Amino acid sequence: MKLAAKKVKSLGKPKSGISKKKTPKDAAKKTVAKNAENGPEAKVIPKKAKQKPVAPQKGKPAKKGAKKTHKEELEGLKDIDPEFYDFLKKNDKKLLDFNLLDSDEDDDEEEEEQQKKGENKAESSEDDEEDEEKYHKPSEGLEVASDESDFEDEAEDGEATAGGTQKITLNLLRQWEQQLGQANVSIDIVRKVIQAFNSALASISADGADGGENQPNAAAFKVVGAAAFNGVIQLCVIHLQPAIIRLLGVKPNSSMPLHKHKKWVKVRGCLRYYLTDLIRLVEQVSSVNILGVLLKHLHQMAGMVVPFTALGKTILKRLIVLWATGDETVRVLAFLCILKITRKQQATMLNHVLKAMYLAYVRNSKFVSPNTLPGINFMRRSLVEMFALDLNVSYQHAFLYIRQLAIHLRNAVILKKKDSFQAVYNWQFINSMRLWADLLGASTNKPQLQPLVYPLVTIASGVIRLIPTAQYFPLRFHCLQTLILLAKETNTYVPVLPLIVEVLKSNTFNRKHTAVSMKPLQFTCVLRLNKQQLSENGFRDEVIEQVCGLLLEYLAHESPSLAFADLVVPTVMAIKGYLKDCRNANYTRKLKQLLDKIQESSRFVEQNRGKSSVNFDLKNAQAVAAWEQQIRLKRTPLDIYYASWLKTHETKKRRQAAQTDDINADYDVPKLKKLPPKSGIPVRNERGEVELFPSDSEDEDDNGLPVPSDDEVEEEEEEIEQPKSKKAKKEKPETKKSQPVAETVAEDDYDDAGGAVDIVKDLDLNDW
Repeated sequence: MKLAAKKVKSLGKPKSGISKKKTPKDAAKKTVAKNAENGPEAKVIPKKAKQKPVAPQKGKPAKKGAKKTHKEELEGLKDIDPEFYDFLKKNDKKLLDFNLLDSDEDDDEEEEEQQKKGENKAESSEDDEEDEEKYHKPSEGLEVASDESDFEDEAEDGEATAGGTQKITLNLLRQWEQQLGQANVSIDIVRKVIQAFNSALASISADGADGGENQPNAAAFKVVGAAAFNGVIQLCVIHLQPAIIRLLGVKPNSSMPLHKHKKWVKVRGCLRYYLTDLIRLVEQVSSVNILGVLLKHLHQMAGMVVPFTALGKTILKRLIVLWATGDETVRVLAFLCILKITRKQQATMLNHVLKAMYLAYVRNSKFVSPNTLPGINFMRRSLVEMFALDLNVSYQHAFLYIRQLAIHLRNAVILKKKDSFQAVYNWQFINSMRLWADLLGASTNKPQLQPLVYPLVTIASGVIRLIPTAQYFPLRFHCLQTLILLAKETNTYVPVLPLIVEVLKSNTFNRKHTAVSMKPLQFTCVLRLNKQQLSENGFRDEVIEQVCGLLLEYLAHESPSLAFADLVVPTVMAIKGYLKDCRNANYTRKLKQLLDKIQESSRFVEQNRGKSSVNFDLKNAQAVAAWEQQIRLKRTPLDIYYASWLKTHETKKRRQAAQTDDINADYDVPKLKKLPPKSGIPVRNERGEVELFPSDSEDEDDNGLPVPSDDEVEEEEEEIEQPKSKKAKKEKPETKKSQPVAETVAEDDYDDAGGAVDIVKDLDLNDW
């Protein structure tokens, strides 16, 4: 501090000989420039007499001693702090060049008092030199900081001052929006908008800037406030992509890639920065609505990602994470972006995308619950669509991963250890098998993947027989469902009937239950049962449901077969043997009804074989296929029964998934509205007769509440009952009439042709 104080006092002193070297003409120019800077209000202080500016004053030896002391202290600094002395020597050498002839502040005041009007131009030039030497000047390489005057005029077009930053205002954004909407878009305005987008991201990042390669762009503009930030993002999302398309001169129906246009070189660099910033913003955003908007914008910009291979991999990596773990809408939008980007550069990106998506699918299918099951099903279906893009490339992945499943199964069979069993009996293994079964079924018309059908069937059969106990009956049913799906889609015969029927011979299943379950047991999200669940009656109820459902589904598919009558003989004998020993009337009724339909279909096929007098050779596959197609068009009794059973079964599954009796409230199924009877008017039926005891569904007022009759009013006076809620009265006014109403509403989920109506709303793409 002492050195700094003395340094300030010693600055600004005129040097001898300077005024003598300057000509009067140059001094006059400096005086005019100084007066112009000071303006009309500047005043000239007159001097008292003409004196030589460099003549030292006598009678002040103390000040000279102080100057010498200051000089010695600066020289002594070299020994005291050599590092600081070297720093001053490199950065500001002028500070160390201390002149003993310089005058202090007192001399400056005396010189100002002695100035007069009309002093010669040489003395005025010395005053300019004094003002210039009075303050310390930084080096010329330093940038000039921004000043408040840079932001005063918001109506200007946004031209940044030299070395300064410009504040983004709403007026400036409106001007940019108008310029982007013009037919002839300038490349400069596109670059400015991209720089503003980068500055907006820098304003919300953790360190105040991106800290990377985009730092020069962030210094060009300054985004302050939420309104400016939202305005910049909205401007880029809505107006940037159409402006770039117009800038490139892309025709409406042109199939030429964007990077092959002539003007692509102009926008390549700034687009790379913009796409990098856009995917950074997608990573930082957690709101579902904002993510949806950004992903829609990225879907529009997908054609511009093609030339950037490394950047495209980064974008796809982030999109795959959103596809596997995001919200329902985010998953769909992320998949659409992945599909569009991959299709445009399929040769280079497909291998990378298929591997990353499969690993993400397996990683996120480890736990299956009613909440995660829809997401897993969506990932499986969308991944099948990605594999179907190029079956030649998909064969390499499918072969590799099916082989891995076989290796895990082989280790479990040979080692027979707990860890090896757990490597097979888990949801990841089951979901992987289901994925490959769906893929093989979707590509049944093309021969590339058909050689993998037999290995996959062998693996699924081996998994079923690995631990054939009642504890793993749910896993068995999941594998059987996969095999039946594969047989139906590929039109291949898979011997699954023995694997289904042998469940009925299990000792654990035939043993009498020792506990009563309060809730029905479901195998949808279960692979293994504990001992307590095995002893409950709900376990046996669900096993019978699964056996009947799987037998009915598979046999309905095989019922038009020429050999159906011979195919079902072992199954019929097994069901009859179980019915002899079964003592449960409910189980007996279900299996006997199924048995009757199987035998009826068998007789139907035998009759058609006899009527047509089959005279073609069994080796003639085309003739056999033509005959089976005729039977399929006629529809066998088992096929008709399966179609009606599927309706009620799907409705039951939806009720269980919704965990409520009123399924219509969740799926917006329209309800039947009945006009309530008016008070005092007798209720008449369809024949016109007066009904003495109308049903509860008709006795409802405008509010949906049952209207009490006279008898009910008297009963309420005799006995006080607790009031019921409106919901309870609406859902179940009386037990006798609740079942028909539920059946009527359930039938609304299907159309006249018997097909299930899609209750999921379509994705609205109007905003794209």
